[in-house]
Amino acid sequence: MVGFILTGHGQFAPGLASAIAMVAGDQPAFTVVPFEGDQAASYGEDLRAAITAMREECDGVLVFTDLLGGTPFNQSMMIAQDVDNVEVLTGTNLPMVIELLFLRGNATLAELGEQAVTVGQTGVTAQTVASVASSEEEDIFGDEDGI
Repeated sequence: MVGFILTGHGQFAPGLASAIAMVAGDQPAFTVVPFEGDQAASYGEDLRAAITAMREECDGVLVFTDLLGGTPFNQSMMIAQDVDNVEVLTGTNLPMVIELLFLRGNATLAELGEQAVTVGQTGVTAQTVASVASSEEEDIFGDEDGI
């Protein structure tokens, strides 16, 4: 199984992890490492420890980050140079992580990385009530509260 590390600025990672738990339940081999300003001095060491520990128990590690070029991304890339079978994703969103959680038992690290980009991009759309109401596709509002 591929392990997942979720990281990003401020409450990005804990907030996204909370939404994931609500939609997909608790997940094995899934760790959150937030980048908080008051813990910036130890962040790199904390992230390295999480990735290394996850790599010891999993076939590979996928690190989900928020911003290309931000500290979580940069630190993840530096660690990935030292630890084998680690891939770093940026621009993480909820549809991306949920889809990959359900695929990770049957896919390689590289396949998951490719699928993440596809699903992440597909999950970003611009909608208006008028465009949705005129659509002949499924009723997205439905009679239920949603997920």
